[in-house]
This record gives sequence, structure tokens and C-alpha cells, in this order.
Amino acid sequence: MGLGRGEAAQCEGVIEVGVHDDGKVRGQVMVAARGLLKLGGAGGGRIAQGGDGESGRGGGRAARAAGCARRTVGVPPPAPASTTAPITLDEEEIGRVWLERPGPPNPLDEVLLDRLAIAAAAVAERYGPARTTMADPALVELAISSDGDDAARARALRLLGFAAELPLHVVAIRSQLPLDRIGGLICPGRQVKAAPLANVGVILTTFVDPARFPAGVRAGIGAADSPDRSWREARTALRFTTPREPVIRHAALGALALLAEVPQETARENDDVAAIARIAGNPEDLETLDTYCATGSLRRAVDLLHLHHSSIARRLEQIAKTLNIELTEPMGLTRARIALTAWRLLDL
Repeated sequence: MGLGRGEAAQCEGVIEVGVHDDGKVRGQVMVAARGLLKLGGAGGGRIAQGGDGESGRGGGRAARAAGCARRTVGVPPPAPASTTAPITLDEEEIGRVWLERPGPPNPLDEVLLDRLAIAAAAVAERYGPARTTMADPALVELAISSDGDDAARARALRLLGFAAELPLHVVAIRSQLPLDRIGGLICPGRQVKAAPLANVGVILTTFVDPARFPAGVRAGIGAADSPDRSWREARTALRFTTPREPVIRHAALGALALLAEVPQETARENDDVAAIARIAGNPEDLETLDTYCATGSLRRAVDLLHLHHSSIARRLEQIAKTLNIELTEPMGLTRARIALTAWRLLDL
């Protein structure tokens, strides 16, 4: 719906739209600004491109026209800003639009800002990729699914902002933290997309730093191979994570990854796995066994558990009887490690 001539008279000033330094996106935002001028019926005005010197902003370009709004991404508005509105895409705020002019707000400020914000979001989505971390789950699923064809996968990756020829890691996540926050932490300054799929979070990126995952996050990292294979590897690696090892690269599993292929019913019927299930009701015994299996040394287990040497020795002796495994022998320790890992993989 257009604006009347009397109302349009209130739109005097300058519309300034700061955008990422992308010619196609900048051009389309300028088209949107022209459309707003016509919609408002404001005569005259001009559209001009400006760099840092004209807009007073770093890292962007500006489109100018009659009307008085400025949009930048990731930079707070300068004072005075009479009215502001968020630019949202995929339920994530990617920037803000606001009006700068002397005097009190005009009645049409909110209308103009709302339309400008919608236009800016539409341009970012159409000509992006969008500067959001969160992505459409259906698009992410298409990019990593083994059911789709190569052409569909390449198109999905393109829409997500990834070149088809670039190596891409898929990360499977379990965490209470927001996925966009995790993505920003593990691959700062790089292209990253995230989406929830079923009960697992998915992160796509060309680079992952395992040391940057925040506390409380479980993550499996697939190799930078085809996205569908990387997704399978990431889910497998996620199953092997523990409080002691919350982040695991699939490549680090080696032959252990074969345990994930064992049918669960077969694993449950194994005597060693069944014995682990029996002691799992006692958290202290389970922690003691896990620590001993991880270190392979009674002395190091004592250091980690902060208990007396004799207490740990007696506890391990009792656990060995329950398991019917000689934990002090190399073969027995290997059996206990495999059984403990196989038990953890059940129902995951």
C-alpha cells in the first residue's frame, strides 16, 4: 500500500543502507531503496554508492536516497536514532535499520523501517548467502543426505554459501547451548552453518578447531570428505564421546569405529558387555573402571580419582571378579576397554 502525498512529505532526508561489500547484494539493496521511494511517493532524491568515507562505516558500502534510514550489520546505530527495527532472517537478527534525523519521530517512521528491514532481509536471502549461522534444516539435510544426487547436493551447498569443491566438515552436536553460539566459537571468522536435525545438532564448516568447543558440548567431527560421508562419520564419532572425551574426530577412532557396526542385540548378548551393564548401577565402580581403562595404570588412576591406593586396588579387584576378567593382564585390560565402549554405544 502506498503513502499519500502529505504523508510522503514526512519522508524527507536520506535513506542510507550499509551492506556487505558484495556488488550484487549492494545493487539489489539499491533497487529496494528506489522501490521504497516510489512507494512513498517522495519526489527527487538520489541513489549513490559510498565507501567508508561517505558512510562513516568500515567494511561496507552505502546506497543513498530520499527518506532517512541507515542499515548496517553488526554495528550499533549512532545517536541520535529516533526509531530502530531489527533485520531478521531464519529467526536470527542479522542487523538493524534505523532513522537518523533531527526532531521527534514521524508517524511513518515505523512503516518505512519495517519495509526496509523486510527488503534488506529478502535481498540477503536471495542474493546472499545470508550472514546467519542458523540455516534451513531441510536445506542442510539435503546437503548431507546420502539419498540425494550430486547436483541437488551441490545446489544446496551453494545456497548455504559453500563452494561444491571445498572440503567440508560435518559436526554432530549434543548440547543445551544454542547451535549458532557453538558454531561461532569453533570456527571464528569462517563460513559456518547450523541446523537441528531430529535430536542432533548439525554444523557445517570448512574448518573445525576441537579445542574451541565450550564445556558441556558433546561433538563428533567427520573428515573433510563428501558431506554425506562426513555426516555418517560425525554421528558415529558422537556415539563414542564421553565426559572424559567430549569431542572426538572420527579419524581418531581408527579400528574402534568398527564397534559401531556391531548389531546392538549381538552386543547385549556378549558376556563382557552384560557384565559391564551389571556394574553400571554403581557409579563409583563405573568411574573407577573407566579411569583405569583410560590410563592403564593403577598409580595414574589413583592420581585422577584422588583416592588412596589401597582403596582403588580393592575396588578394582572386586570389579574384576564381577566381570570375570583379569584386569592386570594386557588381554584382560583390552577386553574391559572394548566391553566398556560397546556398552556405551548401546541405544545411541
